[in-house]
Amino acid sequence: MKLKPLLAVVALLAALSVAVYFAGRPAKPSGVDPRLGQPLLAASSVDRASTLTLTENNRTVTLNKLPTGGWVVQDYHGFPADFTKLSRLVSDLVGAKVERLVSQNPERLKGFNLGDARVTFKDAAGKAVWSLDLGNNAEGGGRLVRYDAETKAYLTRLSVFLDTDAKNWADASLLSLKAEDIAEVELSFAEGAPVVATRAKMEDPFAAANAPAGQQLSRAKIDSLLSSIGTLRFSDTSELTEPNAVAAKANARTIAVKTFDGRSYRVAVGRKPEQRIIKAPEAGKTGATGPAALGSLSDLSKPAASSAAAAAPATPAKPGEAGPAAVVENATETIPAGPVYAFITASDAAAPVNQLMAKRSFQVFESTFTTLPQTRADLFEPAPAAAPGATPAPTPPTPGPN
Repeated sequence: MKLKPLLAVVALLAALSVAVYFAGRPAKPSGVDPRLGQPLLAASSVDRASTLTLTENNRTVTLNKLPTGGWVVQDYHGFPADFTKLSRLVSDLVGAKVERLVSQNPERLKGFNLGDARVTFKDAAGKAVWSLDLGNNAEGGGRLVRYDAETKAYLTRLSVFLDTDAKNWADASLLSLKAEDIAEVELSFAEGAPVVATRAKMEDPFAAANAPAGQQLSRAKIDSLLSSIGTLRFSDTSELTEPNAVAAKANARTIAVKTFDGRSYRVAVGRKPEQRIIKAPEAGKTGATGPAALGSLSDLSKPAASSAAAAAPATPAKPGEAGPAAVVENATETIPAGPVYAFITASDAAAPVNQLMAKRSFQVFESTFTTLPQTRADLFEPAPAAAPGATPAPTPPTPGPN
Protein backbone atom coordinates (compact mmCIF):
# COMPACT_ATOMS: atom_id res chain seq x y z
CA MET A 1 0.00 0.00 0.00
CA LYS A 2 1.22 3.42 -0.90
CA LEU A 3 2.08 5.86 1.86
CA LYS A 4 -0.55 8.49 1.11
CA PRO A 5 -3.56 6.12 1.18
CA LEU A 6 -2.21 4.59 4.42
CA LEU A 7 -1.99 7.99 6.10
CA ALA A 8 -5.52 8.77 5.00
CA VAL A 9 -6.79 5.55 6.57
CA VAL A 10 -4.94 6.28 9.82
CA ALA A 11 -6.36 9.82 9.93
CA LEU A 12 -9.85 8.45 9.33
CA LEU A 13 -9.49 5.87 12.09
CA ALA A 14 -8.19 8.53 14.48
CA ALA A 15 -11.16 10.76 13.72
CA LEU A 16 -13.54 7.87 14.33
CA SER A 17 -11.81 7.08 17.67
CA VAL A 18 -12.19 10.66 18.81
CA ALA A 19 -15.86 10.67 17.85
CA VAL A 20 -16.46 7.40 19.73
CA TYR A 21 -14.70 8.80 22.84
CA PHE A 22 -16.75 11.96 22.97
CA ALA A 23 -19.95 10.06 22.30
CA GLY A 24 -19.38 7.47 25.05
CA ARG A 25 -17.70 9.46 27.82
CA PRO A 26 -19.63 10.26 31.07
CA ALA A 27 -21.62 13.47 31.15
CA LYS A 28 -19.68 16.46 32.43
CA PRO A 29 -20.68 17.54 35.96
CA SER A 30 -23.17 20.37 35.87
CA GLY A 31 -21.08 22.41 38.35
CA VAL A 32 -19.39 22.52 41.73
CA ASP A 33 -21.62 22.19 44.82
CA PRO A 34 -22.70 25.77 45.60
CA ARG A 35 -22.27 25.27 49.35
CA LEU A 36 -18.52 24.66 49.17
CA GLY A 37 -16.54 27.54 50.59
CA GLN A 38 -19.66 29.21 51.96
CA PRO A 39 -20.47 29.88 55.65
CA LEU A 40 -22.48 27.16 57.35
CA LEU A 41 -25.04 29.77 58.36
CA ALA A 42 -25.79 32.85 56.28
CA ALA A 43 -26.29 36.08 58.18
CA SER A 44 -29.52 36.66 56.25
CA SER A 45 -30.99 33.50 57.78
CA VAL A 46 -30.25 34.82 61.26
CA ASP A 47 -32.02 38.07 60.45
CA ARG A 48 -35.17 36.16 59.46
CA ALA A 49 -35.18 33.93 62.52
CA SER A 50 -37.63 34.30 65.40
CA THR A 51 -36.93 30.99 67.15
CA LEU A 52 -33.78 28.99 67.85
CA THR A 53 -34.02 25.34 68.87
CA LEU A 54 -31.11 23.21 70.04
CA THR A 55 -31.50 19.44 70.37
CA GLU A 56 -29.05 16.81 71.57
CA ASN A 57 -29.33 13.52 73.50
CA ASN A 58 -33.14 13.78 73.44
CA ARG A 59 -33.06 17.15 75.22
CA THR A 60 -34.28 20.38 73.64
CA VAL A 61 -34.07 24.04 74.54
CA THR A 62 -35.90 26.82 72.70
CA LEU A 63 -35.10 30.54 72.58
CA ASN A 64 -37.63 33.05 71.24
CA LYS A 65 -37.00 36.49 69.80
CA LEU A 66 -39.10 39.32 71.21
CA PRO A 67 -40.65 42.03 69.02
CA THR A 68 -38.30 44.46 70.76
CA GLY A 69 -35.30 42.47 69.54
CA GLY A 70 -34.21 40.66 72.71
CA TRP A 71 -34.31 36.89 73.19
CA VAL A 72 -35.90 34.87 76.01
CA VAL A 73 -35.55 31.26 77.16
CA GLN A 74 -38.92 29.66 76.52
CA ASP A 75 -38.11 26.63 78.65
CA TYR A 76 -36.88 28.55 81.71
CA HIS A 77 -39.69 30.81 82.91
CA GLY A 78 -39.30 33.13 79.93
CA PHE A 79 -36.13 34.64 81.43
CA PRO A 80 -33.98 36.90 79.25
CA ALA A 81 -31.42 34.89 77.30
CA ASP A 82 -27.70 35.30 77.77
CA PHE A 83 -27.02 37.42 74.70
CA THR A 84 -23.24 36.88 74.89
CA LYS A 85 -23.70 33.12 74.79
CA LEU A 86 -26.20 33.36 71.94
CA SER A 87 -23.89 35.65 69.97
CA ARG A 88 -20.99 33.22 70.43
CA LEU A 89 -23.03 30.34 69.02
CA VAL A 90 -24.21 32.33 66.00
CA SER A 91 -20.68 33.61 65.39
CA ASP A 92 -19.33 30.04 65.38
CA LEU A 93 -21.95 28.94 62.85
CA VAL A 94 -21.45 31.94 60.57
CA GLY A 95 -17.65 31.77 60.84
CA ALA A 96 -17.32 28.09 59.92
CA LYS A 97 -17.21 27.27 56.20
CA VAL A 98 -18.23 24.19 54.23
CA GLU A 99 -14.94 22.60 53.13
CA ARG A 100 -15.99 19.65 51.00
CA LEU A 101 -18.74 17.20 50.16
CA VAL A 102 -17.99 13.93 51.95
CA SER A 103 -20.69 11.59 50.68
CA GLN A 104 -24.09 11.35 49.02
CA ASN A 105 -24.46 7.66 49.74
CA PRO A 106 -27.44 7.11 52.09
CA GLU A 107 -25.93 3.91 53.47
CA ARG A 108 -22.67 5.62 54.29
CA LEU A 109 -24.47 8.54 55.89
CA LYS A 110 -26.02 6.15 58.40
CA GLY A 111 -22.63 5.73 60.04
CA PHE A 112 -22.05 9.46 60.48
CA ASN A 113 -24.40 9.76 63.48
CA LEU A 114 -26.33 12.59 61.87
CA GLY A 115 -29.63 13.62 63.44
CA ASP A 116 -28.91 13.26 67.16
CA ALA A 117 -27.71 16.86 67.46
CA ARG A 118 -29.53 19.59 65.57
CA VAL A 119 -29.66 23.39 65.35
CA THR A 120 -32.79 24.96 63.85
CA PHE A 121 -33.81 28.55 63.14
CA LYS A 122 -37.49 29.22 62.40
CA ASP A 123 -39.32 32.31 61.28
CA ALA A 124 -42.29 33.98 62.97
CA ALA A 125 -44.67 31.57 61.22
CA GLY A 126 -42.84 28.53 62.61
CA LYS A 127 -41.30 27.56 59.27
CA ALA A 128 -37.70 26.38 59.30
CA VAL A 129 -35.34 29.01 57.90
CA TRP A 130 -32.21 26.93 58.41
CA SER A 131 -31.54 23.54 59.96
CA LEU A 132 -28.30 21.65 60.47
CA ASP A 133 -27.59 18.15 61.79
CA LEU A 134 -24.23 17.67 63.51
CA GLY A 135 -22.58 14.28 63.23
CA ASN A 136 -19.28 12.63 64.11
CA ASN A 137 -15.95 14.40 64.31
CA ALA A 138 -13.83 13.65 61.25
CA GLU A 139 -10.59 11.72 61.61
CA GLY A 140 -8.50 14.47 60.10
CA GLY A 141 -10.23 17.18 62.09
CA GLY A 142 -13.50 19.01 61.63
CA ARG A 143 -17.04 17.74 61.91
CA LEU A 144 -19.54 16.09 59.59
CA VAL A 145 -22.80 17.97 59.07
CA ARG A 146 -25.99 17.66 57.04
CA TYR A 147 -28.47 20.34 56.00
CA ASP A 148 -32.15 19.85 56.72
CA ALA A 149 -32.09 16.04 56.53
CA GLU A 150 -30.62 16.03 52.98
CA THR A 151 -28.76 13.01 51.64
CA LYS A 152 -25.46 14.91 51.59
CA ALA A 153 -22.80 15.04 54.28
CA TYR A 154 -20.27 17.87 54.36
CA LEU A 155 -17.08 18.52 56.26
CA THR A 156 -16.62 21.75 58.21
CA ARG A 157 -14.16 23.01 60.82
CA LEU A 158 -17.00 23.86 63.21
CA SER A 159 -16.22 23.50 66.89
CA VAL A 160 -19.33 24.03 68.97
CA PHE A 161 -21.02 22.71 72.12
CA LEU A 162 -24.81 22.47 72.08
CA ASP A 163 -25.89 23.29 75.62
CA THR A 164 -29.40 21.91 76.07
CA ASP A 165 -29.76 22.87 79.74
CA ALA A 166 -32.36 25.66 79.61
CA LYS A 167 -31.18 27.30 82.84
CA ASN A 168 -27.71 27.76 81.38
CA TRP A 169 -29.16 29.92 78.61
CA ALA A 170 -30.77 32.39 81.00
CA ASP A 171 -28.96 35.66 81.65
CA ALA A 172 -27.86 35.26 85.29
CA SER A 173 -27.24 38.96 85.79
CA LEU A 174 -29.63 40.52 88.32
CA LEU A 175 -27.99 43.93 88.63
CA SER A 176 -25.49 45.77 86.49
CA LEU A 177 -24.44 48.92 88.34
CA LYS A 178 -21.11 50.67 87.93
CA ALA A 179 -19.46 51.76 91.18
CA GLU A 180 -18.82 55.23 89.78
CA ASP A 181 -22.56 55.73 89.27
CA ILE A 182 -23.42 55.20 92.96
CA ALA A 183 -24.07 58.32 95.04
CA GLU A 184 -25.25 56.65 98.25
CA VAL A 185 -25.08 53.23 99.86
CA GLU A 186 -26.70 52.07 103.08
CA LEU A 187 -25.88 48.81 104.87
CA SER A 188 -27.89 47.33 107.72
CA PHE A 189 -26.52 45.30 110.64
CA ALA A 190 -28.00 42.77 113.03
CA GLU A 191 -27.37 45.20 115.88
CA GLY A 192 -27.19 48.96 115.80
CA ALA A 193 -28.14 51.56 113.24
CA PRO A 194 -27.21 51.15 109.57
CA VAL A 195 -24.22 52.91 108.06
CA VAL A 196 -25.07 55.42 105.33
CA ALA A 197 -22.25 56.47 103.00
CA THR A 198 -22.69 59.36 100.57
CA ARG A 199 -20.72 61.47 98.12
CA ALA A 200 -21.58 64.56 96.08
CA LYS A 201 -19.60 63.64 92.94
CA MET A 202 -18.38 60.37 91.50
CA GLU A 203 -14.73 61.32 92.02
CA ASP A 204 -15.31 62.07 95.72
CA PRO A 205 -14.66 59.46 98.43
CA PHE A 206 -17.63 58.16 100.40
CA ALA A 207 -18.15 59.61 103.87
CA ALA A 208 -20.45 58.64 106.72
CA ALA A 209 -22.17 61.23 108.94
CA ASN A 210 -22.05 58.97 112.01
CA ALA A 211 -18.45 57.76 111.74
CA PRO A 212 -16.77 56.95 115.08
CA ALA A 213 -14.30 59.54 116.37
CA GLY A 214 -10.94 59.28 114.61
CA GLN A 215 -12.32 56.82 112.04
CA GLN A 216 -13.20 57.03 108.37
CA LEU A 217 -14.93 54.71 105.95
CA SER A 218 -12.68 52.04 104.50
CA ARG A 219 -12.56 52.70 100.78
CA ALA A 220 -11.60 49.08 100.12
CA LYS A 221 -14.65 47.80 102.04
CA ILE A 222 -17.01 50.19 100.27
CA ASP A 223 -15.56 49.31 96.85
CA SER A 224 -15.89 45.60 97.62
CA LEU A 225 -19.50 46.05 98.74
CA LEU A 226 -20.45 48.01 95.62
CA SER A 227 -18.72 45.50 93.35
CA SER A 228 -20.52 42.57 94.98
CA ILE A 229 -23.97 44.13 94.82
CA GLY A 230 -23.57 45.96 91.51
CA THR A 231 -22.71 42.76 89.62
CA LEU A 232 -25.11 40.44 91.44
CA ARG A 233 -25.81 37.19 89.57
CA PHE A 234 -28.02 34.24 90.47
CA SER A 235 -26.81 30.65 90.67
CA ASP A 236 -30.23 28.98 90.79
CA THR A 237 -33.92 29.77 91.25
CA SER A 238 -36.84 28.25 93.14
CA GLU A 239 -40.52 28.82 93.80
CA LEU A 240 -41.49 31.97 95.70
CA THR A 241 -42.89 29.78 98.48
CA GLU A 242 -39.74 27.65 98.87
CA PRO A 243 -39.24 27.34 102.69
CA ASN A 244 -35.53 28.17 102.48
CA ALA A 245 -36.33 31.31 100.49
CA VAL A 246 -39.02 32.41 102.94
CA ALA A 247 -36.65 31.88 105.88
CA ALA A 248 -33.86 33.72 104.05
CA LYS A 249 -36.06 36.77 103.55
CA ALA A 250 -36.98 36.80 107.23
CA ASN A 251 -33.28 36.75 108.19
CA ALA A 252 -31.94 39.10 105.52
CA ARG A 253 -29.69 42.12 105.69
CA THR A 254 -30.34 45.02 103.38
CA ILE A 255 -28.14 47.10 101.12
CA ALA A 256 -29.76 50.15 99.55
CA VAL A 257 -28.07 52.13 96.79
CA LYS A 258 -28.92 55.35 94.98
CA THR A 259 -27.39 56.46 91.70
CA PHE A 260 -26.52 59.96 90.58
CA ASP A 261 -29.30 59.80 87.97
CA GLY A 262 -31.99 59.17 90.59
CA ARG A 263 -32.44 55.40 90.43
CA SER A 264 -32.50 53.39 93.64
CA TYR A 265 -32.34 49.70 94.47
CA ARG A 266 -32.97 47.83 97.70
CA VAL A 267 -31.24 44.46 97.97
CA ALA A 268 -32.03 42.06 100.81
CA VAL A 269 -29.55 39.16 101.17
CA GLY A 270 -30.05 36.39 103.68
CA ARG A 271 -30.23 32.71 104.47
CA LYS A 272 -31.97 30.36 106.86
CA PRO A 273 -29.71 30.31 109.96
CA GLU A 274 -27.89 27.23 111.15
CA GLN A 275 -29.86 25.37 113.85
CA ARG A 276 -29.04 22.93 116.64
CA ILE A 277 -31.87 20.68 117.66
CA ILE A 278 -32.34 17.97 120.28
CA LYS A 279 -32.57 14.57 118.68
CA ALA A 280 -35.69 12.48 118.97
CA PRO A 281 -35.22 9.32 121.07
CA GLU A 282 -33.97 6.19 119.41
CA ALA A 283 -36.28 3.21 119.52
CA GLY A 284 -35.65 0.93 122.50
CA LYS A 285 -33.68 3.49 124.55
CA THR A 286 -34.89 5.25 127.70
CA GLY A 287 -33.98 8.58 129.18
CA ALA A 288 -33.67 10.35 125.82
CA THR A 289 -35.48 13.57 125.16
CA GLY A 290 -38.78 13.41 123.30
CA PRO A 291 -40.00 15.31 120.25
CA ALA A 292 -41.40 18.08 122.46
CA ALA A 293 -37.83 19.03 123.36
CA LEU A 294 -36.93 19.94 119.80
CA GLY A 295 -35.64 23.49 119.60
CA SER A 296 -33.03 25.87 118.32
CA LEU A 297 -29.65 26.85 119.64
CA SER A 298 -31.22 29.63 121.70
CA ASP A 299 -33.43 27.07 123.48
CA LEU A 300 -30.39 25.04 124.49
CA SER A 301 -28.68 28.06 125.98
CA LYS A 302 -31.53 28.97 128.33
CA PRO A 303 -30.96 28.43 132.12
CA ALA A 304 -32.52 25.49 133.87
CA ALA A 305 -36.17 25.85 134.94
CA SER A 306 -35.40 25.66 138.66
CA SER A 307 -32.32 25.43 140.86
CA ALA A 308 -33.94 22.72 142.94
CA ALA A 309 -34.29 20.49 139.93
CA ALA A 310 -30.70 21.18 138.95
CA ALA A 311 -29.47 20.29 142.42
CA ALA A 312 -31.45 17.05 142.67
CA PRO A 313 -29.22 13.97 142.78
CA ALA A 314 -29.18 11.86 139.68
CA THR A 315 -30.95 8.54 139.83
CA PRO A 316 -28.50 5.69 139.25
CA ALA A 317 -29.18 3.84 136.08
CA LYS A 318 -30.43 0.30 136.29
CA PRO A 319 -28.51 -2.41 134.50
CA GLY A 320 -29.16 -2.25 130.79
CA GLU A 321 -30.52 1.31 130.89
CA ALA A 322 -28.90 4.49 129.62
CA GLY A 323 -27.59 6.74 132.37
CA PRO A 324 -27.48 10.57 132.44
CA ALA A 325 -24.20 10.69 130.52
CA ALA A 326 -25.71 8.65 127.72
CA VAL A 327 -28.61 11.10 127.46
CA VAL A 328 -26.33 14.11 126.93
CA GLU A 329 -23.97 12.39 124.52
CA ASN A 330 -25.02 12.94 120.91
CA ALA A 331 -28.32 14.44 122.09
CA THR A 332 -28.15 17.31 119.61
CA GLU A 333 -27.56 17.64 115.91
CA THR A 334 -26.77 20.62 113.70
CA ILE A 335 -28.88 21.57 110.71
CA PRO A 336 -26.67 23.56 108.32
CA ALA A 337 -27.60 27.05 107.21
CA GLY A 338 -29.70 27.24 104.06
CA PRO A 339 -28.67 28.64 100.66
CA VAL A 340 -28.28 32.40 100.24
CA TYR A 341 -31.08 34.29 98.48
CA ALA A 342 -31.26 37.85 97.16
CA PHE A 343 -34.45 39.91 96.96
CA ILE A 344 -34.28 43.10 94.88
CA THR A 345 -36.66 46.01 94.56
CA ALA A 346 -36.03 48.79 92.02
CA SER A 347 -37.56 52.24 92.36
CA ASP A 348 -38.69 52.06 88.74
CA ALA A 349 -41.77 49.82 88.76
CA ALA A 350 -41.10 48.85 85.13
CA ALA A 351 -37.53 47.72 85.80
CA PRO A 352 -36.94 44.16 84.49
CA VAL A 353 -35.55 43.01 87.85
CA ASN A 354 -38.93 43.72 89.50
CA GLN A 355 -40.59 41.43 86.98
CA LEU A 356 -38.04 38.70 87.65
CA MET A 357 -38.57 38.93 91.41
CA ALA A 358 -42.30 38.40 90.91
CA LYS A 359 -41.62 35.08 89.13
CA ARG A 360 -39.01 33.24 91.19
CA SER A 361 -36.79 33.29 94.27
CA PHE A 362 -33.13 33.76 93.35
CA GLN A 363 -30.23 31.95 94.96
CA VAL A 364 -26.91 33.79 94.82
CA PHE A 365 -23.40 32.73 95.66
CA GLU A 366 -22.69 32.24 99.36
CA SER A 367 -19.87 34.77 99.36
CA THR A 368 -22.36 37.55 98.62
CA PHE A 369 -23.66 37.12 102.16
CA THR A 370 -20.62 35.86 104.07
CA THR A 371 -18.33 38.69 102.92
CA LEU A 372 -20.66 41.46 104.11
CA PRO A 373 -19.18 43.50 107.00
CA GLN A 374 -20.60 41.93 110.16
CA THR A 375 -20.44 44.98 112.43
CA ARG A 376 -20.40 48.73 111.95
CA ALA A 377 -16.76 48.81 113.04
CA ASP A 378 -15.83 46.55 110.08
CA LEU A 379 -16.63 49.38 107.67
CA PHE A 380 -14.25 51.87 109.28
CA GLU A 381 -10.52 52.35 109.58
CA PRO A 382 -8.33 54.86 111.43
CA ALA A 383 -8.36 58.27 109.78
CA PRO A 384 -4.92 59.68 108.88
CA ALA A 385 -3.64 62.33 111.26
CA ALA A 386 -4.38 65.85 110.06
CA ALA A 387 -1.38 67.95 109.04
CA PRO A 388 -0.55 70.80 111.46
CA GLY A 389 -2.70 73.85 110.69
CA ALA A 390 -4.93 71.93 108.24
CA THR A 391 -8.66 72.61 108.31
CA PRO A 392 -10.62 69.48 109.16
CA ALA A 393 -12.94 68.20 106.46
CA PRO A 394 -16.59 69.10 107.03
CA THR A 395 -18.81 66.35 108.43
CA PRO A 396 -21.48 65.24 105.92
CA PRO A 397 -25.03 66.08 107.04
CA THR A 398 -27.06 63.28 108.57
CA PRO A 399 -29.24 61.90 105.78
CA GLY A 400 -32.97 62.19 106.15
CA PRO A 401 -35.47 59.38 105.63
CA ASN A 402 -35.43 57.66 102.23
